[in-house]
Amino acid sequence: MKEDKEKGMLKNLMELLDKYEELTLEGVSLSADELEINIKSSKALQGKIIREELGKTLLELGKALIKGGLAEAITPPTLTQIQSQIQQPLLPSKPLELKESDYKLPIKKYSGKIVEVTIGATKEEGGTRGKKVIVGGECMPAFHLFEGLQPYAPAIAGDVFDMPISLPKPVKECFGDALQDPVEWSKLLVEKVGVDLIDLELISTDPYIKDTPVSEAVKLVEKVLQTVKVPIIVGGSGNPDKDAQLLPKVAEVCEGERVVLSSATLDMWEPVALAAKKHNHVILAWTSIDLNQAKELNRKLLQYVPLNQILIDPTSAALGYGFEYAFTIMERIRLAAIMGDNELQCPQISGTANAWGAREAWIKDPRLGPREFRGPLWETIGALAYLLAGIDIFIMLHPAAIRTVKDVIGWLMGGKNPETFSQWLGVGG
Repeated sequence: MKEDKEKGMLKNLMELLDKYEELTLEGVSLSADELEINIKSSKALQGKIIREELGKTLLELGKALIKGGLAEAITPPTLTQIQSQIQQPLLPSKPLELKESDYKLPIKKYSGKIVEVTIGATKEEGGTRGKKVIVGGECMPAFHLFEGLQPYAPAIAGDVFDMPISLPKPVKECFGDALQDPVEWSKLLVEKVGVDLIDLELISTDPYIKDTPVSEAVKLVEKVLQTVKVPIIVGGSGNPDKDAQLLPKVAEVCEGERVVLSSATLDMWEPVALAAKKHNHVILAWTSIDLNQAKELNRKLLQYVPLNQILIDPTSAALGYGFEYAFTIMERIRLAAIMGDNELQCPQISGTANAWGAREAWIKDPRLGPREFRGPLWETIGALAYLLAGIDIFIMLHPAAIRTVKDVIGWLMGGKNPETFSQWLGVGG
């Protein structure tokens, strides 16, 4: 009974301590050969302070008992000895600074490499271009400069159409009357905007638009070649029957200039491949956001031309629906190429001007902000994202977007801070 009563009292005592956290006992004596106290605290520093203070209190208590003759004349334990008997170890104090440590970049070596493709030919090479554009040569993911070299900067082509088309107002305000003349349009893009190439789209040759004769269309190509001295990309209308007649004739007229013939598709590729082989031009191989289709088309083209005469165009979606899918296909093509898939080891080209096809880029809506900024930003953001996917050539429309992307590419390649381009937005100088 006595033992049960003592256990009950102890239980009541513990419940009181748990409830009030502090308890004063009067008229109570403790008799013990050994006293053990356990302290739990969620904070390491707080627990350490409590243990130190308790040790000091017990030390003073021992001295007082000996002095008053209430305890045996023994040497009281030191504070260190008291602390060593505490069962709960002292937790380390909270660090005040980070430790310095060496960091090594996770460098990976890849077995594959993007081939170098040359567009344009100088006088010494049998052409009339003032310069040529070389892209490709990478052996790592886009701009992983810690893993390899980026031998050539990505290039930008200015988009030009052979007939007036419906364009957003921000674009019209930049080019003015030049939009009525593809030769003047090309000249302005080269001399004032600083594009690396001209992409001349012969859309008027489509039988369902103007059905411009092939002979007339190639004369315009010759005029552009005579006016600007940068390499050019020549695109058809997208009508497979008409392009099968047009692009071989363009290849013949542009003999020696090493132009890009745009484009070969799974529906119409052999006439373009034969013309490129005969006249030593580059083929733009277009497929619709599908890596396997890109491989299949390249496999067909490689029967006629080597890899260094092919550019892959996997199709560029505007921001919004499809953008992430397009980005992923571009990135997968680059990764597959550097990991050894030789059917995909070609530079990639992006029709980034497709950004203007999204209504959010040009629609007049005060909630979306001013169109003169929004549209160029829409095209710019798309281009910069595709730059990180591994694109080597961008076909672009708005001068401000072109200059911005060109400046960012220069900065990534180690250039100086970009110059201002605000005059193309109609604000500032």
